[in-house]
Amino acid sequence: MIRKIYVLCVSILFLSCKETKKESSKVNLKPATAIEASENFDWLLGKWKRLNEEEGKATFEHWEKISKTEYSGIGFTMQNADTIKQENIGLVKVGKQWDLVVKVPEETQSVTFKGVAHAADQFTCENNKIDFPNKIKYWKHGDNMHAMVSGGEMKIQFEFEKIK
Repeated sequence: MIRKIYVLCVSILFLSCKETKKESSKVNLKPATAIEASENFDWLLGKWKRLNEEEGKATFEHWEKISKTEYSGIGFTMQNADTIKQENIGLVKVGKQWDLVVKVPEETQSVTFKGVAHAADQFTCENNKIDFPNKIKYWKHGDNMHAMVSGGEMKIQFEFEKIK
């Protein structure tokens, strides 16, 4: 299961990196407990293609808004017209925090990353019960969406552009 989670995280990372632009300098993040009811993550919506993917592969994410408290996404990587990696992603408001839920087809259980910080154009979620990744961060910079999965010394960054 840890290997599958690792593959999933690496896939997410590959989707949002490629000569990533520097993460914008320090942004004031509010603790997850201070989430306001009017907040949304609509900047996630749409179809995204990873810019910093390995040659010969193409990675995508597609996000939809289910309700004001739930977003649903799918991430997948293709190589030679075959899907080689896939994951279902959900961003769900639970109480006053937003949790990221990740499910890969090979696993029977999803993995939940608890929301720890957010701002208007970014969020960070953590799960310290697994080896990798412990932390997943999404943010928007300009017209691009970025993600980073990390754990210990390892960090994988993804950079996506919106498909028009």
